[in-house]
Amino acid sequence: MGVNVNAQAGVDYNKLGVFKDRIVDMCGRTLDFPVQRGAKVYRNLLHAHGAVYEILGVLLCQTIEGLGNKDWIAEWMYQNAGTGLTYYRGIGIDVALAAVNDNIAQGAMPIIYTDEIAAGDSEWGTDTKRVDDLLAGFYEVCELVNMAIPAGESPSLRFLVNAAPPVKSAPSFSGCVVGVINPKSRLITGEKLRPGDIIIGAKSTGLHANGISPVIDLVMKLPEAFLTKVPGGKTVGEEALIPTRSYVALIEALFGAEVDIHALVPATGGGVAKVAFDKRDYTYRIHSWVRDIPVLFQFMREHGISIENCLSTFNWGIGYYIFVSPQDKDKALEAGTLAGYEVLEVGRVEEGERCVIFEPEGITLPPQES
Repeated sequence: MGVNVNAQAGVDYNKLGVFKDRIVDMCGRTLDFPVQRGAKVYRNLLHAHGAVYEILGVLLCQTIEGLGNKDWIAEWMYQNAGTGLTYYRGIGIDVALAAVNDNIAQGAMPIIYTDEIAAGDSEWGTDTKRVDDLLAGFYEVCELVNMAIPAGESPSLRFLVNAAPPVKSAPSFSGCVVGVINPKSRLITGEKLRPGDIIIGAKSTGLHANGISPVIDLVMKLPEAFLTKVPGGKTVGEEALIPTRSYVALIEALFGAEVDIHALVPATGGGVAKVAFDKRDYTYRIHSWVRDIPVLFQFMREHGISIENCLSTFNWGIGYYIFVSPQDKDKALEAGTLAGYEVLEVGRVEEGERCVIFEPEGITLPPQES
């Protein structure tokens, strides 16, 4: 496969995995402590995209996620594009949906979001145009998914948060979503996943919020950097900043159609290789794919990033995976289409070595933990 572009850009998920494993071990030893408060924390979720807990008969899921480096591109564009745009409405959407799209993977519907905007200086928030655009993005997501933001935090961390030049200042964005699982039967743990299950993919809008580091690493070496034109007339920066898509309405539609969902997997860190989320010995055979790969991904490919690295880094055009039995396939595809999503059958789960066989390119991808 060659050099991993994420690791080359300073994000090595294998090294992060050691750190995360130690955290998970410590967290697991705390799970019984809330019992004295009348709360039960659910253990052994096969694809834990949040902490699932029950209190007073209500099942909740809490998910925290950070945006990563995407706002660095927005800041660069704001400084250099000369368009008068701050690009921060899209960043607000990305920040909120980073947590929301993970939260719904357990069958939760988001109700509360609390954000943190950690800037490296107190001056960042004095640009009211940029701040207003950011807040407009937050509000748009809340209205779209019926979620409230009752509180947040905005520290100034000048000794910790320092943007890489030539960007002058770029905050670290993160947030926490609480979603309700109602009825409790909608809890999705991944335990139902079986060989023979159909893999359905829902199309992405583009980069979303993963694989940003290698994009910055490559594009900043080009003469015009993020102002480089791509097919269709946009700049690389504009393509990179297309907002993340919400998949809340898709999951609601599947529940409404009484689809028996075996697993839900957001296409986050790990790219297409993320399909192999389950630790069991299952092979994920991808036999079909979207026809129109997002322009930015094609651009990265044309500039020397191998197809193996592209598939292990970017969502490559699919933003969400739904695993269902063959009996529920047609019902799931119809529900997704009626909800306004481009959905298609992309593969099947099989017995065998844990890997992803991506038949459209004749490549086998090892699973990636992230």
